[in-house]
Amino acid sequence: MTRVTERIPEGRFTDGEWHRMHPLTPLLKGGIALVAILGYFVYQARDILIDQFFGVEHGEEPLVWLVESDFLLIAIAVIIGGLLLFIGGFYLSWRMHTFRITDEVVEVRSGILFRTNRRGRLDRIQGINITRPFLARLVGTAKLEVNVAGNDANVQLEYLGSAAADELRREVLRLASGTRVETTEHVVDASGSIIEQRVNELLAPELDAEALAAESVVKMHLGRLVGSLLLSTTTLVLIGFVIAGIIVVSLTGELFYLGGAIPAIIGMGSFYVSRFTRSLRYSIAGTPDGIRVGFGLLSTSNETLPPGRIHSVLVSQPLLWRPFGWWEIKINRASTSSAKGAAGQANTTILPVGHIHDVMQVLALVLPDMTGEDDVQLLHRGLVSPGGEDGFVNSSKRAAPIRWFSWRRNGYALTPNSVLLRKGRIWRELIIVPTARIQSVSLEDGPILRRLSLGALRVHTVAGPVSASLGAIDRPAAIAFLEVVSKAAVTSSTNDTSHRWRSGEALA
Repeated sequence: MTRVTERIPEGRFTDGEWHRMHPLTPLLKGGIALVAILGYFVYQARDILIDQFFGVEHGEEPLVWLVESDFLLIAIAVIIGGLLLFIGGFYLSWRMHTFRITDEVVEVRSGILFRTNRRGRLDRIQGINITRPFLARLVGTAKLEVNVAGNDANVQLEYLGSAAADELRREVLRLASGTRVETTEHVVDASGSIIEQRVNELLAPELDAEALAAESVVKMHLGRLVGSLLLSTTTLVLIGFVIAGIIVVSLTGELFYLGGAIPAIIGMGSFYVSRFTRSLRYSIAGTPDGIRVGFGLLSTSNETLPPGRIHSVLVSQPLLWRPFGWWEIKINRASTSSAKGAAGQANTTILPVGHIHDVMQVLALVLPDMTGEDDVQLLHRGLVSPGGEDGFVNSSKRAAPIRWFSWRRNGYALTPNSVLLRKGRIWRELIIVPTARIQSVSLEDGPILRRLSLGALRVHTVAGPVSASLGAIDRPAAIAFLEVVSKAAVTSSTNDTSHRWRSGEALA
């Protein structure tokens, strides 16, 4: 295979000038439907011509009537005019769809009649996601999404060339990190032919050489993935639905009711297939610019989460997973991505399923301040300990009336940089909140809690699947938690510099 080495000027996209998207962008965003419609008419016209050649008669089909009528030339002219309008519209759409990147913002302009201008501040970037749908991979393009803190604040650049998307991600992350650029070239290796490039892109889960050097800390085993899908809540719902259908049929004797189960079974089957294919080639690794999470078999996605963008972490274990020792990790972020997670969930799921060793490896990435031996042991006890003297401030026996099974495990622990909340005995959960990401802390109680001398704690962060709350804590311990965590949150947020995680560092 012939290799071509190309030196790309560093910062060619971050010069503050306006740049255009990939020329195939209009086709990928809306032209495929037009091609499908044209293909249908061409297919029908071919059949008519073949049948007329062999003398086969047709029914009352619209296309046949059009061919045999006096309006054929007019219809052809209308079709050609429509095609020219569509092609002209696609061309104008591409010409008017531009982007630029400055030292402060990522900005995108689009639209022909109605113009749209969207900006995302670099200091509010929460992550950068590169998605490569299967069709886009075939033609060597990718969609880049800059996730910005706020509701519906993301900036999408669709579509770019695959190499350009990787380069653009590097440049945006370097600007956001505060890195000073001192060199002006970047070396990229490309295949010697277009076919070889497309094959390499289809086989490689990640095209960025720097990202490929970062090895995933978790290996997604096929058996574990299949088992986690079969033992999911969706499976329980499906089984319950089938049992209910059998009972109804046995009581009524009408097989008609089984017809309603067919669409549900088809939907569940497609759901399982989608989750399975999206979870293949899952990877999570640490890079100088944050955590890189990748997944997907046909359509791939690789997202970079810069340091300090994770506001809370939830490690949970469903009941059916406990015999196998499987866990799941979700996070809260200040933004959302249009791409789905590795198992088809929201992009807040960064570990679909893994053993406790995998959990500890991922927690070391997302919580770099908790990699000391004492912190690692505390995290491990928070996951598997039944309670007692294990480093957590647990509920007393007074909480037993409202926490029948879990009062021994119900508790919290504090470290210099994080708050740990542990709860659940049947469905185990461990919540970790970095103190620098805490927005506020509250102590609540009601008539029952006051009578039992208990309190409920809540640590407020950004909205998401993780609810950092803990109930039925002894009131003196809850008051102490409130005072200590409130002070720690103020101190940590004041000293936090993660928004410029490589500030002062020079790019050699």
